[in-house]
Amino acid sequence: MGALSSKTGWWAWSTKKKALIFGTVALIIVGLGVGLGAGLGIGLKKSGDDGNDNDDEGTGSGTNTTTPTNTTVKWQPAVGAKWQIVLKSELDDDEITTSVDAPIYDIDLFDNNKTVIADLQKMGRKVICYFSAGTYEDWREDASEFADADKGNNLDDWPGEKWLKVTSTSVRKIMQTRLDLAVTKGCDGVDPDNIDGYDNDNGLDLTEAEAIDYVNWLASQSHSRGLSLGLKNGGDIIDSVIDNMQWCVNEQCAEYDECDTYAAFIEADKPVFHIEYPKGDDTNNNKSVTTAQEKAACTANSSGNFSTVIKNMDLDNWELTLHV
Repeated sequence: MGALSSKTGWWAWSTKKKALIFGTVALIIVGLGVGLGAGLGIGLKKSGDDGNDNDDEGTGSGTNTTTPTNTTVKWQPAVGAKWQIVLKSELDDDEITTSVDAPIYDIDLFDNNKTVIADLQKMGRKVICYFSAGTYEDWREDASEFADADKGNNLDDWPGEKWLKVTSTSVRKIMQTRLDLAVTKGCDGVDPDNIDGYDNDNGLDLTEAEAIDYVNWLASQSHSRGLSLGLKNGGDIIDSVIDNMQWCVNEQCAEYDECDTYAAFIEADKPVFHIEYPKGDDTNNNKSVTTAQEKAACTANSSGNFSTVIKNMDLDNWELTLHV
Protein backbone atom coordinates (compact mmCIF):
# COMPACT_ATOMS: atom_id res chain seq x y z
CA MET A 1 0.00 0.00 0.00
CA GLY A 2 2.72 2.45 0.84
CA ALA A 3 3.78 4.73 3.64
CA LEU A 4 1.35 7.00 5.36
CA SER A 5 2.67 10.53 5.34
CA SER A 6 2.57 12.77 8.39
CA LYS A 7 0.08 14.65 6.30
CA THR A 8 -2.52 12.34 4.90
CA GLY A 9 -6.11 12.81 3.98
CA TRP A 10 -8.75 10.85 2.15
CA TRP A 11 -11.57 13.24 1.71
CA ALA A 12 -11.73 15.07 -1.56
CA TRP A 13 -13.09 14.71 -5.10
CA SER A 14 -11.87 16.99 -7.84
CA THR A 15 -13.87 18.52 -10.62
CA LYS A 16 -12.10 19.16 -13.85
CA LYS A 17 -14.41 21.18 -15.95
CA LYS A 18 -17.75 19.89 -14.81
CA ALA A 19 -19.32 22.00 -17.50
CA LEU A 20 -17.24 20.20 -20.13
CA ILE A 21 -18.27 16.83 -18.73
CA PHE A 22 -21.95 17.69 -18.88
CA GLY A 23 -21.50 19.27 -22.30
CA THR A 24 -19.86 16.14 -23.63
CA VAL A 25 -22.62 13.96 -22.22
CA ALA A 26 -25.14 16.15 -23.97
CA LEU A 27 -23.30 15.81 -27.28
CA ILE A 28 -23.19 12.05 -26.92
CA ILE A 29 -26.92 11.92 -26.22
CA VAL A 30 -27.70 14.05 -29.25
CA GLY A 31 -25.17 12.50 -31.65
CA LEU A 32 -25.27 8.87 -30.63
CA GLY A 33 -28.63 8.51 -28.93
CA VAL A 34 -27.02 6.99 -25.84
CA GLY A 35 -28.93 7.69 -22.65
CA LEU A 36 -26.51 8.40 -19.86
CA GLY A 37 -27.38 8.50 -16.18
CA ALA A 38 -26.08 10.96 -13.62
CA GLY A 39 -23.76 10.38 -10.70
CA LEU A 40 -23.08 6.67 -10.23
CA GLY A 41 -25.24 5.79 -13.20
CA ILE A 42 -22.84 7.23 -15.76
CA GLY A 43 -21.22 4.34 -17.61
CA LEU A 44 -17.50 4.01 -18.21
CA LYS A 45 -16.27 3.06 -21.66
CA LYS A 46 -14.05 0.01 -21.34
CA SER A 47 -11.88 0.61 -24.40
CA GLY A 48 -8.97 3.01 -24.56
CA ASP A 49 -10.28 4.87 -27.62
CA ASP A 50 -12.36 7.90 -26.73
CA GLY A 51 -12.28 9.59 -30.10
CA ASN A 52 -9.54 12.06 -29.18
CA ASP A 53 -6.76 12.00 -31.75
CA ASN A 54 -4.48 14.12 -29.58
CA ASP A 55 -4.03 11.57 -26.79
CA ASP A 56 -0.40 11.20 -25.74
CA GLU A 57 -0.33 7.42 -25.26
CA GLY A 58 2.73 5.24 -25.33
CA THR A 59 5.24 8.07 -25.30
CA GLY A 60 6.24 8.20 -21.65
CA SER A 61 7.61 11.63 -22.47
CA GLY A 62 7.61 12.96 -18.92
CA THR A 63 6.82 16.39 -20.30
CA ASN A 64 4.68 18.93 -18.51
CA THR A 65 1.06 17.92 -19.09
CA THR A 66 -0.93 20.07 -16.72
CA THR A 67 -4.12 20.02 -18.77
CA PRO A 68 -5.37 16.65 -20.05
CA THR A 69 -6.16 16.65 -23.75
CA ASN A 70 -9.28 14.57 -23.11
CA THR A 71 -11.89 16.10 -20.82
CA THR A 72 -14.58 13.50 -21.51
CA VAL A 73 -14.76 11.80 -18.14
CA LYS A 74 -16.77 8.60 -18.39
CA TRP A 75 -17.66 8.20 -14.72
CA GLN A 76 -18.12 10.85 -12.04
CA PRO A 77 -19.19 9.42 -8.65
CA ALA A 78 -21.58 11.39 -6.50
CA VAL A 79 -20.67 13.12 -3.26
CA GLY A 80 -21.50 10.87 -0.33
CA ALA A 81 -21.48 7.63 -2.33
CA LYS A 82 -20.90 4.52 -0.22
CA TRP A 83 -17.74 2.58 -0.96
CA GLN A 84 -15.61 -0.36 0.11
CA ILE A 85 -11.84 -0.76 -0.21
CA VAL A 86 -10.13 -4.17 -0.07
CA LEU A 87 -6.43 -4.35 -0.91
CA LYS A 88 -5.65 -7.51 1.04
CA SER A 89 -7.89 -10.54 1.11
CA GLU A 90 -8.34 -12.50 4.30
CA LEU A 91 -9.52 -15.56 2.36
CA ASP A 92 -7.32 -18.49 1.39
CA ASP A 93 -8.37 -18.29 -2.24
CA ASP A 94 -7.54 -14.58 -2.42
CA GLU A 95 -11.11 -13.66 -3.26
CA ILE A 96 -12.61 -10.50 -1.87
CA THR A 97 -15.83 -10.52 0.07
CA THR A 98 -18.51 -8.80 -1.98
CA SER A 99 -21.18 -8.72 0.71
CA VAL A 100 -20.64 -5.11 1.77
CA ASP A 101 -23.56 -3.07 0.44
CA ALA A 102 -21.62 -0.43 -1.45
CA PRO A 103 -21.93 0.63 -5.11
CA ILE A 104 -18.18 1.36 -5.38
CA TYR A 105 -15.34 -1.07 -4.71
CA ASP A 106 -11.64 -0.08 -4.62
CA ILE A 107 -9.52 -3.21 -5.19
CA ASP A 108 -5.95 -4.08 -6.18
CA LEU A 109 -5.21 -3.90 -9.91
CA PHE A 110 -2.75 -6.79 -9.94
CA ASP A 111 -4.33 -9.16 -7.43
CA ASN A 112 -7.76 -9.33 -9.05
CA ASN A 113 -8.51 -10.78 -12.45
CA LYS A 114 -10.96 -9.60 -15.06
CA THR A 115 -13.65 -12.00 -13.83
CA VAL A 116 -13.63 -10.54 -10.31
CA ILE A 117 -14.10 -7.05 -11.73
CA ALA A 118 -16.82 -8.19 -14.13
CA ASP A 119 -18.67 -9.98 -11.33
CA LEU A 120 -18.67 -6.82 -9.20
CA GLN A 121 -19.99 -4.84 -12.12
CA LYS A 122 -22.75 -7.40 -12.70
CA MET A 123 -23.82 -6.62 -9.13
CA GLY A 124 -24.26 -3.00 -10.19
CA ARG A 125 -20.97 -1.80 -8.77
CA LYS A 126 -18.27 0.43 -10.14
CA VAL A 127 -14.69 -0.77 -9.69
CA ILE A 128 -11.71 1.44 -8.87
CA CYS A 129 -8.38 -0.34 -9.41
CA TYR A 130 -5.56 0.47 -7.00
CA PHE A 131 -1.86 0.57 -7.86
CA SER A 132 1.13 2.44 -6.52
CA ALA A 133 2.13 5.18 -8.94
CA GLY A 134 4.90 6.63 -6.80
CA THR A 135 6.72 3.63 -5.37
CA TYR A 136 8.54 0.51 -6.51
CA GLU A 137 7.19 -2.69 -4.91
CA ASP A 138 9.45 -5.69 -5.24
CA TRP A 139 6.57 -8.20 -5.24
CA ARG A 140 4.75 -6.83 -8.30
CA GLU A 141 4.85 -8.74 -11.57
CA ASP A 142 6.49 -5.81 -13.37
CA ALA A 143 9.07 -5.09 -10.65
CA SER A 144 12.00 -6.10 -12.87
CA GLU A 145 11.18 -3.31 -15.32
CA PHE A 146 12.15 -0.53 -12.93
CA ALA A 147 15.69 0.82 -13.25
CA ASP A 148 17.80 1.11 -10.11
CA ALA A 149 18.51 4.75 -10.97
CA ASP A 150 14.79 5.52 -10.59
CA LYS A 151 14.55 4.07 -7.07
CA GLY A 152 14.92 6.21 -3.97
CA ASN A 153 14.78 5.55 -0.25
CA ASN A 154 12.88 2.71 1.36
CA LEU A 155 9.44 3.49 2.75
CA ASP A 156 9.29 3.28 6.50
CA ASP A 157 7.33 0.25 7.73
CA TRP A 158 6.75 -1.07 4.19
CA PRO A 159 9.42 -3.69 3.37
CA GLY A 160 10.34 -4.08 -0.28
CA GLU A 161 9.02 -0.65 -1.26
CA LYS A 162 11.01 2.35 -2.48
CA TRP A 163 10.10 5.84 -3.69
CA LEU A 164 10.24 6.38 -7.45
CA LYS A 165 11.56 9.18 -9.63
CA VAL A 166 8.23 10.26 -11.08
CA THR A 167 9.85 12.45 -13.75
CA SER A 168 11.53 9.41 -15.30
CA THR A 169 10.44 8.49 -18.82
CA SER A 170 10.93 4.83 -17.94
CA VAL A 171 8.70 5.06 -14.86
CA ARG A 172 5.99 6.79 -16.86
CA LYS A 173 6.06 4.12 -19.56
CA ILE A 174 5.54 1.47 -16.88
CA MET A 175 2.60 3.44 -15.51
CA GLN A 176 1.12 3.67 -19.00
CA THR A 177 1.31 -0.11 -19.22
CA ARG A 178 -0.45 -0.38 -15.86
CA LEU A 179 -3.23 1.88 -17.11
CA ASP A 180 -3.51 -0.32 -20.20
CA LEU A 181 -3.90 -3.28 -17.84
CA ALA A 182 -6.68 -1.45 -16.02
CA VAL A 183 -8.49 -1.04 -19.34
CA THR A 184 -7.97 -4.70 -20.26
CA LYS A 185 -9.39 -5.83 -16.92
CA GLY A 186 -12.38 -3.50 -17.27
CA CYS A 187 -11.73 -1.10 -14.38
CA ASP A 188 -13.99 1.95 -14.19
CA GLY A 189 -11.32 4.12 -12.61
CA VAL A 190 -7.91 4.01 -10.94
CA ASP A 191 -6.52 4.87 -7.51
CA PRO A 192 -2.81 5.76 -7.96
CA ASP A 193 -1.15 5.73 -4.54
CA ASN A 194 1.99 7.35 -3.15
CA ILE A 195 2.07 10.47 -5.30
CA ASP A 196 3.24 12.48 -2.26
CA GLY A 197 6.90 11.50 -2.22
CA TYR A 198 7.77 15.20 -1.92
CA ASP A 199 6.35 15.14 1.62
CA ASN A 200 8.51 12.19 2.67
CA ASP A 201 12.18 11.29 2.96
CA ASN A 202 12.33 10.08 -0.63
CA GLY A 203 16.07 10.24 -1.40
CA LEU A 204 15.38 11.61 -4.89
CA ASP A 205 14.85 15.30 -4.14
CA LEU A 206 11.25 15.01 -5.35
CA THR A 207 9.43 18.32 -5.38
CA GLU A 208 5.83 19.42 -5.05
CA ALA A 209 5.96 20.83 -8.60
CA GLU A 210 7.02 17.43 -9.93
CA ALA A 211 4.14 15.77 -8.10
CA ILE A 212 1.67 18.23 -9.63
CA ASP A 213 2.99 17.52 -13.11
CA TYR A 214 2.91 13.78 -12.51
CA VAL A 215 -0.65 13.68 -11.17
CA ASN A 216 -1.94 15.80 -14.04
CA TRP A 217 -0.05 13.58 -16.48
CA LEU A 218 -1.69 10.52 -14.90
CA ALA A 219 -5.05 12.22 -15.36
CA SER A 220 -4.35 12.84 -19.03
CA GLN A 221 -3.26 9.25 -19.57
CA SER A 222 -6.22 7.84 -17.61
CA HIS A 223 -8.85 9.98 -19.30
CA SER A 224 -7.50 9.15 -22.75
CA ARG A 225 -8.16 5.51 -21.91
CA GLY A 226 -11.68 6.14 -20.64
CA LEU A 227 -10.67 5.76 -16.99
CA SER A 228 -11.71 8.06 -14.17
CA LEU A 229 -9.05 8.94 -11.60
CA GLY A 230 -8.75 10.29 -8.07
CA LEU A 231 -6.11 12.05 -5.99
CA LYS A 232 -4.66 9.90 -3.20
CA ASN A 233 -3.85 12.08 -0.20
CA GLY A 234 -1.54 14.90 -1.44
CA GLY A 235 -3.40 17.71 0.31
CA ASP A 236 -0.71 20.25 -0.57
CA ILE A 237 -1.34 19.97 -4.31
CA ILE A 238 -5.15 19.91 -4.39
CA ASP A 239 -5.53 23.38 -5.89
CA SER A 240 -3.22 22.46 -8.78
CA VAL A 241 -4.84 19.14 -9.72
CA ILE A 242 -8.46 19.14 -8.55
CA ASP A 243 -9.87 20.14 -11.93
CA ASN A 244 -8.46 16.93 -13.41
CA MET A 245 -9.65 14.58 -10.65
CA GLN A 246 -12.99 12.81 -10.28
CA TRP A 247 -12.60 12.13 -6.55
CA CYS A 248 -10.13 12.01 -3.70
CA VAL A 249 -9.08 9.11 -1.52
CA ASN A 250 -7.86 10.27 1.86
CA GLU A 251 -6.37 8.42 4.80
CA GLN A 252 -6.61 9.69 8.36
CA CYS A 253 -7.59 13.30 7.86
CA ALA A 254 -9.65 13.08 11.06
CA GLU A 255 -6.72 11.67 13.03
CA TYR A 256 -4.41 14.41 11.75
CA ASP A 257 -7.02 17.19 11.91
CA GLU A 258 -6.80 18.12 8.23
CA CYS A 259 -10.17 17.14 6.75
CA ASP A 260 -10.86 20.80 6.00
CA THR A 261 -8.04 20.61 3.43
CA TYR A 262 -9.93 17.97 1.47
CA ALA A 263 -13.30 19.70 1.73
CA ALA A 264 -12.37 21.44 -1.54
CA PHE A 265 -13.48 18.28 -3.34
CA ILE A 266 -16.93 18.40 -1.77
CA GLU A 267 -17.22 22.05 -2.73
CA ALA A 268 -16.39 20.97 -6.30
CA ASP A 269 -19.18 18.38 -6.15
CA LYS A 270 -16.73 15.48 -6.09
CA PRO A 271 -16.61 12.78 -3.40
CA VAL A 272 -13.98 12.26 -0.75
CA PHE A 273 -13.47 8.57 -0.06
CA HIS A 274 -12.20 8.75 3.49
CA ILE A 275 -10.51 6.03 5.59
CA GLU A 276 -9.67 6.02 9.28
CA TYR A 277 -7.65 3.34 11.13
CA PRO A 278 -8.55 3.74 14.82
CA LYS A 279 -7.31 0.24 15.71
CA GLY A 280 -3.76 1.33 14.97
CA ASP A 281 -0.99 -0.10 12.82
CA ASP A 282 -0.77 -3.61 14.25
CA THR A 283 -4.34 -4.69 15.08
CA ASN A 284 -6.24 -6.31 12.23
CA ASN A 285 -9.37 -8.17 13.28
CA ASN A 286 -13.12 -8.33 12.77
CA LYS A 287 -13.99 -6.60 16.02
CA SER A 288 -15.86 -3.32 15.97
CA VAL A 289 -14.46 -0.10 17.35
CA THR A 290 -15.85 2.04 20.15
CA THR A 291 -18.64 4.55 19.73
CA ALA A 292 -16.14 7.29 20.50
CA GLN A 293 -13.86 6.10 17.69
CA GLU A 294 -16.77 6.02 15.27
CA LYS A 295 -17.76 9.55 16.23
CA ALA A 296 -14.20 10.84 15.88
CA ALA A 297 -13.96 9.40 12.37
CA CYS A 298 -17.03 11.18 11.02
CA THR A 299 -17.38 14.38 12.99
CA ALA A 300 -14.03 15.96 12.16
CA ASN A 301 -14.14 19.53 10.91
CA SER A 302 -15.54 19.73 7.35
CA SER A 303 -15.98 15.96 7.02
CA GLY A 304 -19.77 15.83 7.13
CA ASN A 305 -20.26 14.82 3.50
CA PHE A 306 -17.27 12.49 3.24
CA SER A 307 -17.74 8.85 2.32
CA THR A 308 -16.14 7.55 5.50
CA VAL A 309 -15.15 3.99 6.33
CA ILE A 310 -13.27 2.57 9.30
CA LYS A 311 -10.82 -0.13 8.22
CA ASN A 312 -8.04 -2.34 9.50
CA MET A 313 -4.62 -1.03 8.52
CA ASP A 314 -4.01 -3.99 6.21
CA LEU A 315 -7.19 -3.05 4.28
CA ASP A 316 -8.69 -6.52 4.36
CA ASN A 317 -12.37 -7.30 3.94
CA TRP A 318 -13.44 -5.93 7.33
CA GLU A 319 -15.12 -2.54 7.17
CA LEU A 320 -17.33 -0.30 9.25
CA THR A 321 -19.22 2.06 6.93
CA LEU A 322 -20.16 5.38 8.47
CA HIS A 323 -22.69 7.88 7.15
CA VAL A 324 -23.77 11.04 8.97
